[in-house]
Amino acid sequence: MFSSVKPYEGQQFAALRKQCQQNRTLFEDPLFPPVDQSLFYQGNRIGKVTWKRPKELCDDPHLFVHGISAHDLHQGQLGNCWFVAACSSLASREALWQKVIPDWKDQEWDTKRPESYAGIFHFRFWRFGEWVDVVIDDRLPTANGKLVYCHSNDSNEFWSALVEKAYAKMYGCYEALDGGNTADALVDFTGGVSEPIDLLEGHFGQEEEARNQLFERVLKVHNRGGLISCSIRATSQADMEARLDCGLVKGHAYAVTDVRRVRLGHGLLAFFKSEKLTMIRMRNPWGEREWNGPWSDSSEEWQRVSKSEREKLGVTVEDDGEFWMTFEDFSKHFTDLILCRLINTSYLSIHKTWEEAMLFGSWSRHDDPLRNRSGGCINNKTTYLQNPQYVFEVKKPEDEVLICLQQKDRRARSKDGKGENLNCLCFQQKMCSSIFINSRSVFVRKDLNEGRYVIIPTTFDPGLQGDFLLRVFTDVPSDCRELTLDEPPQTCWTGLCGYPQLVTQVHVMKAVGLQGQDSDASDPYVIISCEGEKVRSHVHKSTLSPDFDVKALFYRKKPKQGILIEIYNKNVLNDSFMGQITLSGDVSDLQQHHTVHLRGKGSRQGSDLPGMLSVSVITSNVLTNI
Repeated sequence: MFSSVKPYEGQQFAALRKQCQQNRTLFEDPLFPPVDQSLFYQGNRIGKVTWKRPKELCDDPHLFVHGISAHDLHQGQLGNCWFVAACSSLASREALWQKVIPDWKDQEWDTKRPESYAGIFHFRFWRFGEWVDVVIDDRLPTANGKLVYCHSNDSNEFWSALVEKAYAKMYGCYEALDGGNTADALVDFTGGVSEPIDLLEGHFGQEEEARNQLFERVLKVHNRGGLISCSIRATSQADMEARLDCGLVKGHAYAVTDVRRVRLGHGLLAFFKSEKLTMIRMRNPWGEREWNGPWSDSSEEWQRVSKSEREKLGVTVEDDGEFWMTFEDFSKHFTDLILCRLINTSYLSIHKTWEEAMLFGSWSRHDDPLRNRSGGCINNKTTYLQNPQYVFEVKKPEDEVLICLQQKDRRARSKDGKGENLNCLCFQQKMCSSIFINSRSVFVRKDLNEGRYVIIPTTFDPGLQGDFLLRVFTDVPSDCRELTLDEPPQTCWTGLCGYPQLVTQVHVMKAVGLQGQDSDASDPYVIISCEGEKVRSHVHKSTLSPDFDVKALFYRKKPKQGILIEIYNKNVLNDSFMGQITLSGDVSDLQQHHTVHLRGKGSRQGSDLPGMLSVSVITSNVLTNI
């Protein structure tokens, strides 16, 4: 995974550290110096800041004291609970934090060889399709002898402050982290895919079946090593960080640190009883202020759980910011949930393996409509289809498809923390769409039937420019590629083989009254053929009136050759013929919708068979009309 790690701004950690060790100097980073510009972009709001190395703050500094945990993180004088919450989730996953903090033992202070210390560290983040290695020096901003920003419970533990500094360097300055999106940080730490879930819209607090299905999804993401965060939406600026009577804080990102089914009861009775509660554990990045309702740290509900079970869960009564809730209470109080999936593409895994297509693209403005690639949202009827377009195929009868659109982050350049409103639309007809959100990335998850689909990444307003990364995950390869041509290309063979004269769209809608072939039930599918090209629908199980709803588009060199539509019944050995129709697809045919009797083939070609087929046909001699 790290064979393609790219050094940030060309700074090579090993070479810089070796140079410092040879010169017996401590590293001073010229790209992120100890000045106000590294702290603020709107002016100093804190007062006098002194940059100090860990050795100036304590006698025995370490990256880690007693290992790494979510309790090592306390938010400082910066509104970056989103980042701290993501770090808290990261701390619970050894395999993940060791990617972000590489060779941590080698980076740790060596008490036996203090002369080897060079005041330099490096951390890795996933950015726009690749891992980048960010080098920093160990000078940290302090006020009155204490760290201004992220810090640990232990005054001599510095991993959280140093990771935060590397992240701030990548974003341009510390203040660029003030207000952000936890989903973005989770992706930066993992290279995974973040799915935001609106708990209000899904009515999970009220509908038990929907809530149970959501719990299964959350549990699966947690058990497979993903990261999870949640929050309670603030509806106004005055609402931000307002503490509710139940102890929870609005507009504040919480890290989810555990998801479990908790067994109720004591002793053998508990073992044989099937009663279990769905539970979720969270942590407030402030390190204090917890939920005070049922199953809070010292609540009497915990008496229903055996001592051994409580110890296994790590239940404490300290105000350390970490607490348990039932998933039902969680769904009623929290409004937003972020699931960051680690997408498994390894063929050696026992878990589901995804096929990934990763494509880089850009929105670019041009006066020529055929070359413009910045058309804005679907409200802009004349320019919308001028956005970049990507086609992919679902090759199974049904497949779960994950689509993630990420714009190249512009915080570090503009230092305003603002991005465009992004949307990702996937359609055959309009199949699914993300909402427009002011985020670096958007996500769509959808079960799609077999067929060909087009993805249109858009910004809300036309004319905006920028780079983006599109990732498409399917169960089998999707052959995802960009559509760059408006019509079939002319080649050296065009004169010999001919060039399309017509374009025809065929929409097979439904069939009724088909003849039953398998004990009065059939499994029909349809094939649309024209000039050697074929489009096939998926199989419709146990029906004589299938809603095919399948479209095909043909560029036709031989206008007099008709379009053949055949219906077959799926069998184990040989599929059986159920009927066919032939359409002229003539450009002069003004009637678009046809309801036609099925006919036989071969010797029965002129005879009617049971069943009627509803079809819509549009033909044009202008190849870009459809």
